Amino acid sequence: MLLEQLGADAGILSQFASFAADGCVLGRVAVSIRDEYRVLTEAGEWRAEPTGALLYGAASQADLPVVGDWVALRAIGGGEAVVQAVLPRRTKFSRRAAGTREDEQALAANVDTALLVTGLDGDFNPRRIERYLTLAIEAGVEPVVVLSKADLCADLAGAVREATRIARGRRVAAISSLSDEGVAALDGVIAPRRTFVLLGSSGAGKSTLLNRLAGEERLRTGTVRESDSRGRHTTTHRELIVLASGAILIDTPGMRELQLWAGREALDETFDEIAELATRCRFGDCSHRVEGGCAVRQALEAGELDPARWENYRKLQGEIRRHELLADHTAAAAEKAKWKAIHKAVRVQYKLRGK
Repeated sequence: MLLEQLGADAGILSQFASFAADGCVLGRVAVSIRDEYRVLTEAGEWRAEPTGALLYGAASQADLPVVGDWVALRAIGGGEAVVQAVLPRRTKFSRRAAGTREDEQALAANVDTALLVTGLDGDFNPRRIERYLTLAIEAGVEPVVVLSKADLCADLAGAVREATRIARGRRVAAISSLSDEGVAALDGVIAPRRTFVLLGSSGAGKSTLLNRLAGEERLRTGTVRESDSRGRHTTTHRELIVLASGAILIDTPGMRELQLWAGREALDETFDEIAELATRCRFGDCSHRVEGGCAVRQALEAGELDPARWENYRKLQGEIRRHELLADHTAAAAEKAKWKAIHKAVRVQYKLRGK
């Protein structure tokens, strides 16, 4: 497979030039499972692991290779290689990792468009769509809201109106992968040598959509529970797939929890009407609770702002504030530990010189 088919352009080849001069091979990560990767190259698919310098020298886990990354490989024979370096990412889709620590988990890299899939069989949740939109905007990725299982929706027009309202001018497509209803609307989005990521909760219909776009049963699909329209994960890991059309698609496991990893600018772009209202408040530091001349509260009282959307904005805003506080604390602790180690090394050197 030619690198151009995988999405390599002049910019990527330029970034790789110094590694090429050192005898490395350019590849793109197709599968990442812990610290083992399957990488696509012009010489075929190679199995790879990171070098010790890359594994232990990375500032965080998010700096290690993920699906979609372009990497510099050094061949060791037998279809195996080591990853010397990760090339600079054009875009990066991340979420907050599970657990109590404030860690970033990168999901996919160098993505052009995110297909945000939500099912209309009971999975439809406007608040979740707002969360996905915020993450896509933070990543610098164009979002497309895909309403799947349109054939199972009693009020399709209403669901489309709601999704269109919260998408704020971004593309919305209502489809049924089984009956092909509306799928043609994505034909203008799925283009050769462009990279797309499928994101959505378990049972949303991502694998069924991928099979439809691929024109074959590339991935196993499963049934969902009637009680909540959730299903078992039919996709167990992230994987980059080159479709017959030439489009490059990354499938992801269904995510039951998608904790925010984004900044205030991305949130304000998702909720741009709320951000614009806030600029009209009498006080610049208005909390939108008790102050007089609050444009946000006036819009709520007049029915011009959806209370549920406002509450979700406040919720996501709280997550971002918590993230900023924890990130500052983590950075401060790391800086303190670094200088403690430096001072200890200096004391040891003084003692050695004294001898």
